[in-house]
Amino acid sequence: MCRKKMISSILMLVSVLGINAQQLNDTVKTNSALLDDVVVYSSRFAEKFKRVAQTIDVLKTREQLNYQPNTADALINSGKLFVQKSQQGGGSPVIRGFEASRILMVVDGVRMNNAIYRAGHLQNIITIDNMVLDRMEILYGPSSTLFGSDALGGVISLSTKDPILSTTHKTQFSGATTLRYSSAMQENRGNIQLNIGGQKWASFTSVSYGSFGDLVQGRNRSAAYPNFGKRNIYVERVGNIDMIIPNSNPNKQIGSGYKQVDITQKFLYQGSEKVQHILNLQFSNTNDIPRYDRLSEISGGVPVFSEWYYGPQLRNMAAYHLNVKEQSGFFKDIKITTSFQDIEESRMARRFQNSSKDFRWERIKVFGLNIDAKHYYGKHELHIGVESYSNYVKSTAERTNILTGAKSRITTRYSDGPTSMATHAIFAQHTFKISDRLTINDGLRFNLVQLNAQFVDTSVTRFPFTKVKQSNQSITGNLGIVYATKNNLRAAWVFSTGFRSPNVDDLAKVFDSRTGLVVVPNTNIKPEYTYNIEFNLNKYSNSFSYGAAVFYTAFENALVLDKYLFNGQDSIFYSGVKSAVFALQNKARARIYGLSLNASVKLVESLSFEGVINFTKGQFRDAVNGITPLDHVPPTYGRVSLKRQGPKWNADFWVLFNGWKRLADYNLNGEDNLQYATPDGMPAWYTLNLRSSFQLKKQIQLQVALENILDTNYRHFASGISASGRNLSLSLRVAY
Repeated sequence: MCRKKMISSILMLVSVLGINAQQLNDTVKTNSALLDDVVVYSSRFAEKFKRVAQTIDVLKTREQLNYQPNTADALINSGKLFVQKSQQGGGSPVIRGFEASRILMVVDGVRMNNAIYRAGHLQNIITIDNMVLDRMEILYGPSSTLFGSDALGGVISLSTKDPILSTTHKTQFSGATTLRYSSAMQENRGNIQLNIGGQKWASFTSVSYGSFGDLVQGRNRSAAYPNFGKRNIYVERVGNIDMIIPNSNPNKQIGSGYKQVDITQKFLYQGSEKVQHILNLQFSNTNDIPRYDRLSEISGGVPVFSEWYYGPQLRNMAAYHLNVKEQSGFFKDIKITTSFQDIEESRMARRFQNSSKDFRWERIKVFGLNIDAKHYYGKHELHIGVESYSNYVKSTAERTNILTGAKSRITTRYSDGPTSMATHAIFAQHTFKISDRLTINDGLRFNLVQLNAQFVDTSVTRFPFTKVKQSNQSITGNLGIVYATKNNLRAAWVFSTGFRSPNVDDLAKVFDSRTGLVVVPNTNIKPEYTYNIEFNLNKYSNSFSYGAAVFYTAFENALVLDKYLFNGQDSIFYSGVKSAVFALQNKARARIYGLSLNASVKLVESLSFEGVINFTKGQFRDAVNGITPLDHVPPTYGRVSLKRQGPKWNADFWVLFNGWKRLADYNLNGEDNLQYATPDGMPAWYTLNLRSSFQLKKQIQLQVALENILDTNYRHFASGISASGRNLSLSLRVAY
């Protein structure tokens, strides 16, 4: 049956594309990117890809970035990265088996990772508005020389659109309005952008609003798991009683909708071609986001929770960028970025038929400074950088009886006294352009990370300590050799190291619970390190391009969650439930290896075939358990597509796929979330998808997409919510 549906869908694609022999001869030429044309910006200075040893993927088209529900979905649909989801309002990217606080996210050159980024699954990427993205670069492998702590597995560098100066003597006004609708989640989203450009100054404004309803999952399930993911019941508060309500549509994941608003404002002043000033203001806020995975948990035939949601997720950022180039001094190019971030997060939970509701709030203020300078001498380039970020965390909590209004004390999520964390670094990155074909990259970085957390009220926790203080230093480095030929073949070998110092979430988190399990702090943990070696190869041509990367990463001092004693006890009562005690511990020496392959074939002038596949394997060894699967490691995944490009309309038929994650490959104590999978693990899946965009007029573009055509029911590995079923989406963009 599935094979017949696939054949039918392919025939439908051919019909939609309208391909015949005559039309193939009349298609418009499109030029494939050649090696000299590929430029990356993740090092803060523009550089040709053929000079960079590290594997880097670039997403920069409107279809890849802007015509998606959010930034996490942009990554999912690219097929480049695996993304975990605990709820619809989120997405936790994984780079080569590293996730959350073990990869670094950067927006406009500013670190997003803060002192409370957790090592589990992290949903903060949706606070970056994909409607305003200009490009997204993914750096694979340890990147601590340029980016410091947390870049164990790689970096996601996001760049938003900059203001545009006038090209005439008059002030120019331009902009665009984009409207989106999708059926599977009742998405209603709009974005307005306005650019005002003078000769020396410009302003760019973007406002986005999105409303997302409860996500409807696919109906067509495997015969082996006919009820997988169904939401048969949910809880409603009727008067003063929690009532179990039958769900009339078990495929509708009630308790997954949310709303979000994003505002970006940039001001540009450019007094000369060589000096540029940018003021960058960003605001993102949501309403309450239900934690769907927790709300769907059932124990003894009844829901575990009546309420579990994140409060409004607030991200404010103000940054000033000074960009100076072609100067006469020792440093020809200089970039300075100062930034301030104000982040607010909260968690609210109440168990079923329990009148006690727990509230926990976190407020983080982050002050940042980046200075980058570049010196050129002959065939050499020297990039010197200084970086400093200071985090200040305030954590509060209370329990409220929803019947009486009485309030009582509970443990805060993090230390309740003054809590701060600072990262400081100085680095040097050297490029030796030996010839047009051969380049050497090498660099060193000195990192200093300081953490100071104080516990004021220990009457509830009864900790045997009142403060946690650490100062960790590390030297990280990289060495790469790149060989590029005149016929656009590039081969590179790279060795790089990564470093992550324990943050407030690791060291000063008071308690973190799952059903029957409680995680307690361990003040003796130490930094984690990665040592990576890889070989990557790329070939570009007008008719056939391909790429491959093979890597091996040694992960030392890896923090793993394992059994622990708290005040001499292996279990304690937490929130009224007897729970086994676990803690993060430097117990593992892990090995992660894998490969990625990609190819693009131009079948005719306007029709091409593209594909990407990623394989990762991870294991760790400790003295007690021996060899154990490493958590966070996704199954084999990728994307293949047939794409038609032309001046008036484009079409893309693609297949997203994930392989099996078998039970034997799960880490039972980590973050793999076996409780949200089938008894055999997470089944393999694929989806068929079709998208077409039409340039109705010069300034009007319409995109129509039908995703998951077969209405397949599936769930990404480690996720607690099922993915969208058949989904019709419409995007209309009007430029002016």
